[in-house]
Amino acid sequence: MVPFFFIQIVMLVLAWKLDAKQMGFFTLPEWLKGFSEILCDSVEKVQGKLEYLRSILNDPVQFKSIYRYAFDFARDKDQRSMDIDTAKAMLTLLLGRQWVLYSCFHQFLEQSKYRVINKDQWCNILEFSRTILPDLSNYDVDGAWPVILDEFVDWLKTRQQLHIEVAQM
Repeated sequence: MVPFFFIQIVMLVLAWKLDAKQMGFFTLPEWLKGFSEILCDSVEKVQGKLEYLRSILNDPVQFKSIYRYAFDFARDKDQRSMDIDTAKAMLTLLLGRQWVLYSCFHQFLEQSKYRVINKDQWCNILEFSRTILPDLSNYDVDGAWPVILDEFVDWLKTRQQLHIEVAQM
């Protein structure tokens, strides 16, 4: 049986390949153009491409393109930002298995005041996940990160300090 996570991430990559504009819906032109580009004209050929589609995520440049695509794909089209629940779901799908600090970031979002994520925040979350070390030792407080990431770092450092204090008791 194919794991559900695999199906979800492959469907996102497929939507990206089809250049789909709306989640859960493919137009006929998107479908025809996209499947002809990946050389699929049967269910069997699509099944044969599933691992290829998943493997695209291993290329950092293509992953970044898919990540950026996911923002516009998943947000409500009448909104400029993505609601926090959708953002958490998409971040879990895209970063949950590869960013060591993702579970902490998810917990931060759960208790934060944020109700939406804008595109700048979305894009910077990826860059943060790729450049900042898990121990935050290369995090620059004077860097140009969005406030949400500065607040995450403060929250995480406070949390880590509390764990140290409790451990010393």
